[in-house]
Amino acid sequence: MPPFVGGEGVVQFPHKSDSNIVTINVGGQLFQTTKQTLTSAGPKTFFSRISDVVSTSPLHTPFVDRDPEIFSLLLSLLRTGNLPSKAKSFDVQDLIQESIFYGIEKLLIDSLSNPSQFEPFNLQKALILPLNGRDSASVIATTRYGSLHVAHGSKITSFHWSLRRKSTVLTHFTAVDSLLAISPSIAAAGANDFSGLEIIDLENGLVKETLDWENVTQSGSTVQAIGSGPDHLFTSFESSRRNSNSIVVYDLHSLRPVSEISHNEIFGANIGSAIPATKLQWVNGYNLLMASGSHSGPSGVNGNVRLWDVRSGNLVWEIKETVDCFADVAVSDSLSVIFKVGVNSGEASYIDMRSLCDKNEWTCLGDKRKVLNGKKEGYGCKIETQGNHVFCTKGGEVELWSEVIMGNGKKSSFRECVLVNDRIFKKNLMGRVKDMGGAKITNLSFGGSRMFLTRKDQQCVEVWQGSYREL
Repeated sequence: MPPFVGGEGVVQFPHKSDSNIVTINVGGQLFQTTKQTLTSAGPKTFFSRISDVVSTSPLHTPFVDRDPEIFSLLLSLLRTGNLPSKAKSFDVQDLIQESIFYGIEKLLIDSLSNPSQFEPFNLQKALILPLNGRDSASVIATTRYGSLHVAHGSKITSFHWSLRRKSTVLTHFTAVDSLLAISPSIAAAGANDFSGLEIIDLENGLVKETLDWENVTQSGSTVQAIGSGPDHLFTSFESSRRNSNSIVVYDLHSLRPVSEISHNEIFGANIGSAIPATKLQWVNGYNLLMASGSHSGPSGVNGNVRLWDVRSGNLVWEIKETVDCFADVAVSDSLSVIFKVGVNSGEASYIDMRSLCDKNEWTCLGDKRKVLNGKKEGYGCKIETQGNHVFCTKGGEVELWSEVIMGNGKKSSFRECVLVNDRIFKKNLMGRVKDMGGAKITNLSFGGSRMFLTRKDQQCVEVWQGSYREL
């Protein structure tokens, strides 16, 4: 019997009587492993059942009528937690089907789509996902492990984490403006011109529930933004008469309303309160909800970024925008930074959350050479964060910014205005030059180890990922 490597990496020479060694015949090819390796897959998997059979009949060699080559890959996955490099030559759909048979799809997901495998500097355009119909994508939503929901026209198309198309459902909306992935099969969707937030079962094409905001005027309530935290679903509503707006907090599991924050009744020309939140993002490290919104009027674009304590309903911090209002805002939990891309300048800027106070100003990531010429060069630009990196769209391209560590900044409480060390962000090259450029980017999102983006007037989604994950 050949030697094997034990748990501590020591080569061992087992005797035939060693009951820990398991021999399996897969498609006519013999494999040897240990019971510990088989049971590491979990108690309800095919591997665990093989271990039970061998324990009952130690002289029996189980036969499995499956592909031996793929079995060897999945056995390596059990041993190390990762697929071997030779897995690149196999079709991912074959790997998925075999992993489902053996009951270890979750392990395969962890290996292929785990966010920890995200490679920002090596992102390359790897795949194009076509959409049915003539409508381009209005909004996209991703899950942690890379499954994808895409709204195009009145339809929502869902893709499995392997990027296999799962379903396309028709909604009640003329066009979907807000979309949130609650799970790989459930999404929350809303529209700027249609009342109610719909919770949709995308696998069965059913509206499970419709959530409405009971505003003072008892008029319909349209959805302006959707967000979620570990336990809550957040929805920014505006009355159909546009004379009131609010953010409603729901229990994420029961979908029952918990509280209401940022409730505004608009009287006269009170433009500040007339701005509903059009982006909601939960900041887990601070237990706060970021809500941002902007308004374009005769005097230009103005808006605000606010941080809310959901438990008390109190406004913790706010900055009002007048000079270079944002085209988009995002928060990096890991960096403790709020980022924006200016609608006039098109420049990316940030505010350090470790030293928030009433007099904060934006710090430009670049050299701030742009002149505010009234051309709204940042209109439609998107900014998102992933890990310790910031991605900002500029027309048809994506800029990647990363922080250069210069020292340890002291974390301070809100409004203390404690001076922290200067932060330096550097713009980096991303992937291959030939992948860059194209029509204007309209959506940017991240899921698992991938970046997804859509472009103006194109009926598809681009998938960007690290070169070593082109399975």
